[in-house]
Amino acid sequence: MENEILEEKFIDWRGRDTIPGKHGGIRAASIAYVVELLEIMVSIAIGNNMVLYFMKSMHYSPAKAANMVTNFIGTSYLLTLFGGFVTDSFVTRSTTFIIFCSIEILGLLVLTFQAHYPNLQPEGNNTPSTLQSTVLFTGLYLFAFGTGGTRPSLLAHGGDQFDSRHQREISKFFNWYYFFVCFGWLMAITVMAWIKELFNISIVLLAIALCIFALGLPLYRLKRPSGSPLTRIANVFISAARYRNGSVLDVEMMQSLTFTDNNIHHHNKLKCLDKALLNKNISATQVEETRTFIGLLPIFFSTIVMNTCVAQLLTFTVQQGMTMSRKISSSMEIPVPSLNVISIIFILAFISLYELFGKSINRTSSFSLKRIGLGLTLSSISMAVAAIVEAKRKHEAVQNDVRISVFWLMFQYLMLSFSDILTLGGMQEFFYREAPASMKSMSIALGWCSIAMGFFLSSLLVAITNAVSGWLGHQWLGGEDLNKSRLDLFYVLVCVLNTLNLLNYIFSAKRY
Repeated sequence: MENEILEEKFIDWRGRDTIPGKHGGIRAASIAYVVELLEIMVSIAIGNNMVLYFMKSMHYSPAKAANMVTNFIGTSYLLTLFGGFVTDSFVTRSTTFIIFCSIEILGLLVLTFQAHYPNLQPEGNNTPSTLQSTVLFTGLYLFAFGTGGTRPSLLAHGGDQFDSRHQREISKFFNWYYFFVCFGWLMAITVMAWIKELFNISIVLLAIALCIFALGLPLYRLKRPSGSPLTRIANVFISAARYRNGSVLDVEMMQSLTFTDNNIHHHNKLKCLDKALLNKNISATQVEETRTFIGLLPIFFSTIVMNTCVAQLLTFTVQQGMTMSRKISSSMEIPVPSLNVISIIFILAFISLYELFGKSINRTSSFSLKRIGLGLTLSSISMAVAAIVEAKRKHEAVQNDVRISVFWLMFQYLMLSFSDILTLGGMQEFFYREAPASMKSMSIALGWCSIAMGFFLSSLLVAITNAVSGWLGHQWLGGEDLNKSRLDLFYVLVCVLNTLNLLNYIFSAKRY
């Protein structure tokens, strides 16, 4: 369903009306590309290296360290909802980014201070003391809190630089933004992986990103915050419940006396919310705003299982690779995570070719929904392929004592990587396009929240699978020997769940 778009009112950083040609546009939006590149390099590099830091410097067990990193990454993604809420409700998106980026840097300063101050590190093989753990978690979750605010505010801020009537320009911005996300990821797992003083260089990179963003303030178009959207949504539901017995004629009369603001959909769903109009303090804009946001939630929930598939690349796929032949030559082996480098390079090439030769594509909301659906389809196929590859790997290892090449895993790496770019990129563009103007940052944050919930669901699914299969006689994922596990059946289970989820998504997308 397309918007009937009217031009929104923006201000500059001094609170004055913006001037076309001077504020906004590709020049202002390009700053977001550079800033995101630097920020993603830091956040990915920190996430990838924290397991080793927890084990070697803080002396946590491997299992404890892995859980700590999983919780850290999941929390940072979940906190994007809070960051989106703040930037939609209280301050401009540029101010939100500056505040939360400063918090990120503060978290890194705490971690750096601990890493260089021996008294804040455990001696010998001892685990950290209460004070040492407190300092560690303070720095770690200050950093997570900061990333939770920078991600939704920066992306929504970049989209705000374009006239809402120019949907193609907004679509191009989101695609190139994701290009720089992937390029930053590539730099994090290659160049940043070789840097020993990671905390120090991370502080420098984030400080540079913050300065670059601040220097662009005179160029930006800024959207004034409009107060808490959650409060408005709650008021609509409360009023609709209070006046649920109101007359239909009374509701129609109230509708004739009110009107909706710009960039708001007019849905025919959830008509029961119209009863809220009988409260004279509730406007038609608030009702439509609520209806629009609620309408986005089925699309959001349909992407969570896909991220459960992506989570396998960081867990069981790595374990598979460690049991396979990784030799390139007689003296050189390829690290399993390096397979991700190949898939990222393919993604970068795909985005570039798409933008160069996909100019004739009509990038409407329905196109974004199809893009998400294609991503979900690829994730199902990838899990089926993963099950076949694991069955072959296990058969050759057990029956023939042969280690097949690690490059067999490239199929699932490539398909899941393309699934991720299609689904996440399509969802964030769709949510930005469809969401009410007062809720764009929080709506965009649903994309990262989906990642967090997908990773948490993966852990829960593994626990349930082990519990049920153990009750039946043999745990599918129990023990350290992958050749005695049934990882292939687990992949089949995830494939089935994702296929059912795909059918649910198709149903939800058609009803939107």
